[in-house]
Amino acid sequence: MSGRELTKLLNKYRYRVVRETASHLRLTSDFMGYSHHITIPDHCPLKVGTLNNILKDIAEYLKIPKEQLIEEL
Repeated sequence: MSGRELTKLLNKYRYRVVRETASHLRLTSDFMGYSHHITIPDHCPLKVGTLNNILKDIAEYLKIPKEQLIEEL
């Protein structure tokens, strides 16, 4: 999965690209009533550990288990 593919999936939780550099995407969401910012590498494919950390961070923000987030995406 690439960083851009993940970005499209995260639209479900109102994550939007607010800044883009040569190799990274900065996303922001206000889904839970307050802002959450994440940086996603614009690589293809994303490394497994990097993807795991991104999903873990988002699951903590949404207050759901990471496994549930994966199923919903």
